[in-house]
Amino acid sequence: MGLDWEPRAVAPELASAYRRDGFWTDESLGALLAGRLAARRGQSFKFRSDVHPWTGTFGDVLDGSRRVAAGLARAGIGAGDVVAFQLPNWVEAALLFYGASLLGAVVVPIVHFYGPKEVRYVLDRSGARLLVTADSFRGIDYLSMLEGLVDDLGALEHVYVVGDARSRWRPFADLIDGDDRVDEATAVDPASAALVAWTSGTTSNPKGVVHSQRTFAAEARQLSAARSGPPNLMGAPVGHGIGLLGGLIVPVLDGSPTQMIDTWEPGVVLAAMLEDKVSAATGATFFLTSLLDHPDFAPEHADLMPVASMGGAPVPRAVAERIVDLGMSMIRMYGSTEHPSTTGSQASVDPPEKGLYTDGRPLAGVDIRLVDEDGNDAAESGAPGEIWSRGPDLFEGYTDPALTSAAISDDGWYLTGDIGVLDADGYLTITDRKKDIIIRGGENVSAAEVEELLLRMPGVAEVAVVAAPDQRLGEHACAFVRVLPGVDPAPDLDGVRTHLGKAGLARQKWPEELREVADFPRTASGKIQKFALRAQLRGES
Repeated sequence: MGLDWEPRAVAPELASAYRRDGFWTDESLGALLAGRLAARRGQSFKFRSDVHPWTGTFGDVLDGSRRVAAGLARAGIGAGDVVAFQLPNWVEAALLFYGASLLGAVVVPIVHFYGPKEVRYVLDRSGARLLVTADSFRGIDYLSMLEGLVDDLGALEHVYVVGDARSRWRPFADLIDGDDRVDEATAVDPASAALVAWTSGTTSNPKGVVHSQRTFAAEARQLSAARSGPPNLMGAPVGHGIGLLGGLIVPVLDGSPTQMIDTWEPGVVLAAMLEDKVSAATGATFFLTSLLDHPDFAPEHADLMPVASMGGAPVPRAVAERIVDLGMSMIRMYGSTEHPSTTGSQASVDPPEKGLYTDGRPLAGVDIRLVDEDGNDAAESGAPGEIWSRGPDLFEGYTDPALTSAAISDDGWYLTGDIGVLDADGYLTITDRKKDIIIRGGENVSAAEVEELLLRMPGVAEVAVVAAPDQRLGEHACAFVRVLPGVDPAPDLDGVRTHLGKAGLARQKWPEELREVADFPRTASGKIQKFALRAQLRGES
């Protein structure tokens, strides 16, 4: 069973331009990555972990990936088949990703902290035939979770486990053991699916974002061309697009030392920076501020982070000014799982204030528009509008065709749902969001998903979950709750968290604030005005 999806249409003139300018090629993602690993076989590759560390070289990873590809082929996996994994930042995630890509299989990463509700939906909707998971990590028993859902998944045929496979599953060693290898990447259509990334947005369930061989390779080349400075230690999870790109793809294209860590502990990260002379200033604001706030942070660490490249969450002005006071530069990047690198800056090219206080200009090959509520271009400089974008790294569509139709205009623009302004120099600044999501430490949290579960809690009449400002994480979820008359005691935050935990929702999605209200601000039609709740929280911060 292959992935059930309908790719969006791409205008012939755009496709021709992307090929002409070298953004799109006939090289598959697997061939691209294997070629770069082979070109620098001696380069170092390290996974830091208290429980599952690994150190080797590009050559070691390439050889292991070729054996994993052969193991997948023995299990009947070929081009177009769907392979999923739910793993921490461990070497097996790299071996599986590269190995599956060599075969032209469709890879489905699942964030390691997703609970049974999300995992069931992702595996079922993607039609995954094979899953690789850990036995346990940081208190999560993945195999017990699987016991409760795997029998309902008709497409899933194989489960391999890193660690104790118990009696029902097969050990990961079965994939990698053996003398056979896959040395050549399978030739596939460059428009065929390569990866399905799952993102929480305005819908209750995660959205499956399909990237093809050509769009994901274009994104990888784009990020690689923009990277500068010392090698980076990646702490974002490999199950997320940022961790996958920043940990397993961009360094390989650069040929630079590759390092990942499975648990973001600031003191450990700071020590690792000095030991291996690596940076850790990429991604959501939370990762960087956690280092700056730690007592072990020293000038030597700032020297290893000459440029902080921030994206994935709002960047408070106070954080930008703090970075400057430390003698560092900062640039901001804007994008999404659907269109990963839309705008950005370069510290060596753009004025410092543009890097600090704007989200940059459109990157190579990317076009953007600002569209007002009537569907017209926001013509005046500084006039706000919804950001529409297109480019060679724009996704091919969602797993749900209805979502694709809603998100892509008839002439091929992606309707981001984000509101921004352009200054006179063409730099974009994000000012608001139409999308009802909370970006907590770089991770998208669906308000609708949390609300749906909270409405099942005894005593809750109505609920609205919105983003509250957070100096450490950028944003966190705040739940406004109207309780039924006569309910005593009213639900409290501990009770809410217990309820969500029993429902199987990942801990990272739980609200960190609870506000009881007698009623909500509403439109004339009775709809809750969430923008008013967000404004209230911003006014208090």
